[in-house]
Amino acid sequence: MGRARVILHIDPQYHDRFVHTKRLAMFGKIHDLITARGGEVLVAARPKGRLSATEAQGDGDLHIVDSASARGVGWLNSSIAYLTGFWHLDAMGILSGSEMAARGDLLPPAPPDPAKAAAFFAQICADFRDKRRTRHVQPETNTTPLPQGCIAVFLQGRAPERHGQHFFIGPEIIEAVARGAQGRAVLVKPHPLFWDEGVQVVADAQAQGLQVQVAQAHIHDLLEACAVTVSINSAAAIEGFLHGKPTILCGRGDFAPMGETLIDPDDFAQTLQRALDTPRDYAGWLHWYLTQHAIALGAADAETRILAVFEQAGFDAARLGLTPA
Repeated sequence: MGRARVILHIDPQYHDRFVHTKRLAMFGKIHDLITARGGEVLVAARPKGRLSATEAQGDGDLHIVDSASARGVGWLNSSIAYLTGFWHLDAMGILSGSEMAARGDLLPPAPPDPAKAAAFFAQICADFRDKRRTRHVQPETNTTPLPQGCIAVFLQGRAPERHGQHFFIGPEIIEAVARGAQGRAVLVKPHPLFWDEGVQVVADAQAQGLQVQVAQAHIHDLLEACAVTVSINSAAAIEGFLHGKPTILCGRGDFAPMGETLIDPDDFAQTLQRALDTPRDYAGWLHWYLTQHAIALGAADAETRILAVFEQAGFDAARLGLTPA
């Protein structure tokens, strides 16, 4: 058997600059790691949609696909794990489609070390919450005061629907929240990449007489003001944990145990009360999730953990033709 190559499947528009592109940082890291140790890396076009298990055929090389669910010998998937700098590298999929989610291993097997968890949580709060960091461009000013204790609904475009992650869709979520808000203001934040579409969804809800409004605010201002977040499975919910805010999920998520899951829209009021009344260890869970089921590219052990995933997939250093570090 000859030396295996590492083939990176990414959008062709990034082929000549992916090593310098933040949203593809894992792929740049893998490229530099493998080439520095004498391995061979090729770049290929990312298949459209979510590559399925039946399409992921082994050919002796190691394939890594951006934001996919490729399942087959020699195939791995990678994407940002909610917070910039943390990444999935997984043999089954990403986020709610990951191997962890498929096994149902969504909670730490043992109580987390409180001191380590607290220190880790303080650091990511300083890095993201306090610096107002998030993945998409946000308005920096808000001319209208945000209602304290509001319900923040985060739309995600149609990706969760395409991938079958939703229990019900955006307009239904907004209606459920508006009808079960128990007097709380409802602010809806469209996804920054699908802003106009989201604004129209809110306008349609208002035309039906529902008391909702578009949230024009920076996400961290909205998270600070709200009492709870609602989404299908948005990264905004994870960012909300940094503010100590509970979440309600209207779809499948690999962080479902850290919130309440709403399957029947008519149950929103009761679900809201449970979300507000149930204490959760956000620090402990985030420490476990981000250190055990994600790879922090800035961590000292990042390269070791990447190579360990490769070896588990059947591609150790010898098979990839890598020289010692």
